[in-house]
Order: sequence, then C-alpha cells, then structure tokens
Amino acid sequence: MYRVRGHVKWFDPAKGYGFVVSNEGGPDILLHVNVLRNFGQSSIADGAGIEIMTHRTDRGVQAVEVVSIDPPERGDMMMLADFAEMDPTAISTAPLEAARVKWFDKGKGFGFANVFGSSEDVFLHIEVLRRSGLADLQPGEALAMRVIDGKRGRMAAQVLAWEAALNG
Repeated sequence: MYRVRGHVKWFDPAKGYGFVVSNEGGPDILLHVNVLRNFGQSSIADGAGIEIMTHRTDRGVQAVEVVSIDPPERGDMMMLADFAEMDPTAISTAPLEAARVKWFDKGKGFGFANVFGSSEDVFLHIEVLRRSGLADLQPGEALAMRVIDGKRGRMAAQVLAWEAALNG
C-alpha cells in the first residue's frame, strides 16, 4: 500500500465512485463510495484535497482508505450574503453541534438538518457543503455543524462529517 496526496478530480455519489489525481502524477486513482463511507462521508466535493492509502490492482490503482480530506480552495466559490458581514473568526469559533440531515436536495442546492435535542430546522446550503469539502448529504446522515443566526434564520456555516469531527 502507498500513501498518496492529491485532489478529487470528480466524484458522483449516484454512481458510487470518482477519481483522485495524485500530486506526484500518474494514473487517476479510483475512489469508491464504500472507502469514503469508512471515513464517515457519503460524498466529497470536486477539487477537495485528499490523502489516501492506495493499492495497485489488475484494473489500476484504487483507494483503500481515506486518511484526510481538505476542503477545496475557496478562490472560485461564492460567498453567501449571510456570511459577508460576519467576522470569519466568529464563524470558526462557533461550537460544533451534533445534528442529523433531515433532507437535502443537491439539485435545489439546499436542505435542512436538526441539531440533537432541538426540533428547530437548520438550513444547509450547497456552497457551505462545498466549502466544507462535501458534495451531497443523505437523510439521517450524522453531522457536526457550526450554526449561526443568518438573515433567514439558523443556518450551518460549516459542516463536518461526524467521524471527521470526532477525530479532528
């Protein structure tokens, strides 16, 4: 097995796989959704940085374990109006809250989650997911979120896979 650092070329949760490009070059590396799920995520954003353990097979190089994931560079991502006037330090120091996805529609670009112990909905925007290194969410998926009071109510400012938050 080899440790590889690279970035996600593309990942399609519906197909159940995607590919990683190594920083060292070489062939694309298959990333199967089951390997991603073992890390605690069901999706990953295109362009996200990733460190993986790989194995060479007759069919090419495949990821067998995800070591770490870094969100994509923010250069080309839009800033939501809700965050434009906020101090980034206030967002990054907000406490992580345990939550479950109520529903998320990638096509619409948003969904909702519930913080444990509260019936109040928390708005999830696709751009927040992308900045957090995720591409999609499934109903019932466990998350850790930094929640703020936005212009339209409570909303997630950062979203982490539950396992990543526990290990981080």
